[in-house]
Amino acid sequence: MTGPTPLPRADPLPPRGSEEPLERVERRLRRALGQAIQDYGMLEEGDRVMVALSGGKDSYTLLVLLDELQRRAPIRFELIPVHLDQAQPGYDGRGLAAWLEARGGEHHVLREDTYSVVTEKIPADKTYCSLCSRLRRGILYTTATRLGCTKIALGHHRDDAIETLLLNQFFSGQLKTMPPRLTSDDGAHVVIRPLYLCAEADIVRFAEAQRFPIIPCNLCGSQEGLWREQVRDLLRELEPRIPNLRATLLASLRNVRPSHLADAGLWTQLGLGPQASSGERP
Repeated sequence: MTGPTPLPRADPLPPRGSEEPLERVERRLRRALGQAIQDYGMLEEGDRVMVALSGGKDSYTLLVLLDELQRRAPIRFELIPVHLDQAQPGYDGRGLAAWLEARGGEHHVLREDTYSVVTEKIPADKTYCSLCSRLRRGILYTTATRLGCTKIALGHHRDDAIETLLLNQFFSGQLKTMPPRLTSDDGAHVVIRPLYLCAEADIVRFAEAQRFPIIPCNLCGSQEGLWREQVRDLLRELEPRIPNLRATLLASLRNVRPSHLADAGLWTQLGLGPQASSGERP
């Protein structure tokens, strides 16, 4: 069985002033999105896809690329952008609302005061992200059911998956990350991440060119010293010494060797047995 088609390298772009043409960045994003959808079976005929539009660069980019794909795809699917106003102080969604109106089509803006819940239950010196994401996920699941959506598309990209992989290894003792496609525990929802193979640097460049009306996050965005940001800094420090670091880490997520890991339960599940590596030293 052949593996996934190799992707062009999409590591951090050159410094400003020596940037590659925007058209090349856009082609790379489109190819990576299409490859992820194909490799992981993200879209099917007749899908009604709820696109979670946070107001950040990633979700705007996701929706624009999916809009383009929808026009040329050999299958029919619907896209329903849904934005959640979490009642954060200083929130201004007028730009996003105007952008959605100009785009046209069905879309929904919800308002749920998750900000007060999170800040009440989580001390200021602790990370808000976990509770915030659980509350947001519950609202999105409920909304997807109400709207009759068959898929929920999120804007996580390659760098998010890499950072989550390292965070789980460093702090949870688990070899896992956010998957490109996930079925909820109750089987009621399918979450897809079409930007999974896209580099954040490319998304930043695309979003700047598109001039999206970005809405800043005043929850996790207001906290300093988050471990995710520190892992991001670590990757930046290593990149000059390890060429194509992020592309290589992504490749490791797509090139797993279960027999060379130490999870006996996984061996049993895959019928590998407690066997030693053939001809290799421990």
